[in-house]
Amino acid sequence: MFNAGDAAGVSALYADDAINHQIPLEPVVGRAGIEEFHRETFAAGPLTCTPINLVVDGDWAALEWTDPGGFRGCGFFCVRDGLIVHQRGYWDSAQLRQVHPDVHPD
Repeated sequence: MFNAGDAAGVSALYADDAINHQIPLEPVVGRAGIEEFHRETFAAGPLTCTPINLVVDGDWAALEWTDPGGFRGCGFFCVRDGLIVHQRGYWDSAQLRQVHPDVHPD
């Protein structure tokens, strides 16, 4: 869904009151806000996330990822009842501007 730029599909993975906090940015609260965040992000053009490592421990998962341009980061997801309730994403905003100059998340 992410690689297809499907904001509605991505947001359906989250609980209604979920929090998505991409650490360089302010937290986004709620499924509707998370969908809008992804819609705005995808509007700049396609993004591709290639998983490198995934570690799961109980309700938590850690995902290390990269993209074809070398942009990289990691995300931590708390999942309950099959939906993401909290996400924290860590990535370098300077590297994002260098690799994807058309994406302006801040």
